[in-house]
Amino acid sequence: MLSLACETRVGAVDLALELEVAAGSCLALAGPSGAGKTSVLRAIAGLLRPAQGRVVCDGETWFDAAARIDVAPERRRCGYVFQDYALFGHLSAWRNVAYGLRDVPRARRRAEALALLERFGVAALADERPGRLSGGERQRVALARALAAQPRALLLDEPLAALDARSAASAGRELAGLLRELQVPAILVTHDFAEAALLGDAVAVLDAGRIMQRGSAAELAAAPASAFVADLTGAVVLRGRARRDAEGLTCVTLDGGGEVVALTPATGEVAVSVYPWEIALSPVGNASAGSARNRLEVEVLSVTELGNRVRVGLAAPQPLAAELTSASAARLGLVPGTRVVATWKAAATRVLPR
Repeated sequence: MLSLACETRVGAVDLALELEVAAGSCLALAGPSGAGKTSVLRAIAGLLRPAQGRVVCDGETWFDAAARIDVAPERRRCGYVFQDYALFGHLSAWRNVAYGLRDVPRARRRAEALALLERFGVAALADERPGRLSGGERQRVALARALAAQPRALLLDEPLAALDARSAASAGRELAGLLRELQVPAILVTHDFAEAALLGDAVAVLDAGRIMQRGSAAELAAAPASAFVADLTGAVVLRGRARRDAEGLTCVTLDGGGEVVALTPATGEVAVSVYPWEIALSPVGNASAGSARNRLEVEVLSVTELGNRVRVGLAAPQPLAAELTSASAARLGLVPGTRVVATWKAAATRVLPR
């Protein structure tokens, strides 16, 4: 078990949070730049000394401000994978890994380094220097080095950020498999909710140094606690003023014009969220809207291919986006400037505090 209680100021951010991660579990800290994510990792690793708080791992106290305990970083046995991997450019892959084997007799270091590289499928590249490796290969070498010292905790700072989109997809799947195998607590930080959902057993959303919500990725997406969390999960967030109507539904008059309907009771200033894949598009003048209560006439701003899906940016009273199949987009003839009607159900409209 890894636990952290921390109160300190880092630059303009007041960091104040508590978290626990069980052995064999991975917590993804998700949030925007400047939220304090990397500072959390640094506090655990001993690279940042909080003003108040404690860090305990596997029953051993690494830091306690009140008791004046502060174990040196090199004695905490944290496996730390930095965003850019921080490999030594002048050393071969196996020598980078051997750097983490300082407690192993020199004669055995190459064999143990090769065994770790073999675990990550890059033993054939043992004699190559980092400059000759792909982004995914560098990541595997960095992970092998992090595990060389048999760490009690694994810390990963934006582990896929240095990779291109194609490499990130395959490296992410490999990393998710590795994290499931490890029997140490792991924390990774990311600004990408999809990455957090892929890699984390649980996700904690961090903003301005505080945890806004914690749960599984599915729980956060289904019931975001705030407009901020909804926006981070990829939802469209619209702001307006809510009132109850004669049918008992909540009508939200949107800032800038338009109105949407939700089932959740609310009054006053609110935000509402809906996911792009819950929004359907149809030609202007098409009378068939099915059971969808929400209808906004909009203009197509952009059409972006996402594999076999298309994300459509829409000009509405507030920014809107829809996701649909490539076939549907082609059938509708969607190009920038096309006028369409965006529809979605009242049940898909989540009402959130502003």
